[in-house]
Amino acid sequence: MLRILVINPNSNTEVTAAIDRAMAPLRTADAPTIDCITLSDGPPGIESQRSCDLAASLVSAHIAEASEEADAFVVACYSDPGVSASREVTTKPIFGAAESAMAMAASLGVRAGVISILDVAVARHWRHARSVMLAPFIVADLPIGLPVSELADEAQCRARMLEVGLRLKEAHEAEAIILGCAGMARYRAALEAELGVVVIDPTQAAAAMAISALRLGYRAA
Repeated sequence: MLRILVINPNSNTEVTAAIDRAMAPLRTADAPTIDCITLSDGPPGIESQRSCDLAASLVSAHIAEASEEADAFVVACYSDPGVSASREVTTKPIFGAAESAMAMAASLGVRAGVISILDVAVARHWRHARSVMLAPFIVADLPIGLPVSELADEAQCRARMLEVGLRLKEAHEAEAIILGCAGMARYRAALEAELGVVVIDPTQAAAAMAISALRLGYRAA
């Protein structure tokens, strides 16, 4: 059986649990096995460039060690830490959550707005979008002002995500919303229903691409 390893680069096990639940629609009888893990040595949340850089080294080290244990890897963080470095240590396909989510928006032919966690994340997201040449598909990136540790507060987080989502839709004319943190996975369905637009969960997008790559026999160069 083919296996996809989904890596949460932060050490927050609640985030990993939310990611794992989000994989349910992709776990069909004939699909590759999808296993989600937490990097226990990772930062509690990837909120700054410094924490992103720390996570990147841990991700690439783990993928190098686990290269023979999986057929594809998903890095479940909207900063895609370690994706480029990891592609140098294995020939297995590696999918970054952010790159996959933006590519999904592009493939749907929609202009997307990103809901981020904190102000400090926005510039990093734009740098990454430009680096993978997908920035033209993003109309705006707005934060909800909550760290990763507070994303489990459903009442507060859902209210702020809805507020920012409405701003993206109405003020920036976003035709889709991208969740700018893997810890937001639990809110996708509710947000999509309330906003009336497609909401893309980045880890789901990456895992879906990983499944397609394995079924079609694609491999990294």
